[in-house]
Amino acid sequence: MPLTVGLISLGCPKNLIDSEIMIGHMQKADMTMTPEPELADVMVVNTCAFIDQAKQEAIDAILDVVRARESGAYPENQKLIVAGCLSQRFQKELPALLPEVDAFIGPDQVTKLPEIITEVMERTAPDKNFIEGKCKYVPDWDTPRYRLTPPHTAYIKIAEGCNHGCAYCIIPMIRGRHRSRSQQDVVREAEALIQSGVKEICLIAQDITYYGMDKWTDARPNRRSAVDSSRGESLATLIRALSAIEGEFWIRLLYTHPAHWSAELTAAIAESPKVARYVDIPLQHISDNMLSAMQRVTDGDYIRNLLRDIRKAVPGIAIRTTFITGFPGETEDDHQELMEFIEEFRFERAGIFTFSREEGTKAYKMPGQVHHRTKARRYNEATLLLTRIASETGQDQIGKKIRVLVDAPGVARTEWDAPDIDGTVSVPLTLPVGEFATVTVTDAVAYELTAE
Repeated sequence: MPLTVGLISLGCPKNLIDSEIMIGHMQKADMTMTPEPELADVMVVNTCAFIDQAKQEAIDAILDVVRARESGAYPENQKLIVAGCLSQRFQKELPALLPEVDAFIGPDQVTKLPEIITEVMERTAPDKNFIEGKCKYVPDWDTPRYRLTPPHTAYIKIAEGCNHGCAYCIIPMIRGRHRSRSQQDVVREAEALIQSGVKEICLIAQDITYYGMDKWTDARPNRRSAVDSSRGESLATLIRALSAIEGEFWIRLLYTHPAHWSAELTAAIAESPKVARYVDIPLQHISDNMLSAMQRVTDGDYIRNLLRDIRKAVPGIAIRTTFITGFPGETEDDHQELMEFIEEFRFERAGIFTFSREEGTKAYKMPGQVHHRTKARRYNEATLLLTRIASETGQDQIGKKIRVLVDAPGVARTEWDAPDIDGTVSVPLTLPVGEFATVTVTDAVAYELTAE
């Protein structure tokens, strides 16, 4: 009988694609997937390890499987494989800390999972750690993959890794250096998805604005290099190529870095009606003091000018961003500058996080660690401000006609709303799922709208 495998996928959309690739390869190997873990011969937990909360969620999910196996709720001989960023980050420590786990794999082993499962089931594996050095893998357009998103929306990972050295971030140490796919490869994947009925293509990577720069031949890019198609493939050339594909669909841009924006990129967005009027630009802070300490290679004036340029060039665009409060050395003046900045620019979509002190990052050993009570107070103050702005932004939409993509009966999203991240729109149940519709907003509670 074929092996039956269950999978728990944690973390971001980039991790979700890794899960989809693992499932695709297991199906190709004639393994059967099950949503019921009590029926699985093997359980795979694909983990995140970006911040403390993500690590704890991953450990909890692993231990839930262990306890269920020990209690008899799951089969006693069920195998447990831990995949993803937690395994990669703590590859030396985890085998001793979690002896109940039968194998550990990282992001580079996603295509090898069927062979690893076979080794584990036959007990021929010499040890539990299958991770091999630093991450180098990049998926191709025809990589076996089983999509876990609704049929009408899909993520395309256009690159892997990151060349930035943000002081708070562990991702480059986990995922390796930036590696772009070829534009032709990305376009072929998009064409296949659109032909299958997909209405929304979400471009993702650790930093999509760095796309193509790692392949420049005239000179090496740096952390401030701007999107420039005269030097080779870029996010701007990719947007134009994707926009040329026939069909009615959105192109959504997630995970851009402010340092790489250029007038060419802004123009490419403005020129294409297929690009959703939405862009994700994690800014993290506005104080020059904090941006320098975070090693964000930008400053406050640059960010303010960039935002004004984008809004001028692309009327009606929603700018989504995130901020970090409580970073080492943050003063009350820094915090107040951030609050005033949020009030001035009134981001259409925004979130805030308290600084998570991650071992292995530059920020971990920085002096001036902020007291947890101060972090909490600043977080609460910023959250209240963002909540008020969200409420006012929602009220401004009442009475307007908007275009939505229907996700489920009675539930849709606007151009301003990325899947599983932002708000939704309550719409008539009669609207067909997976199609675009034009509706009129009748009510709003923050980012959640009602329309008819």
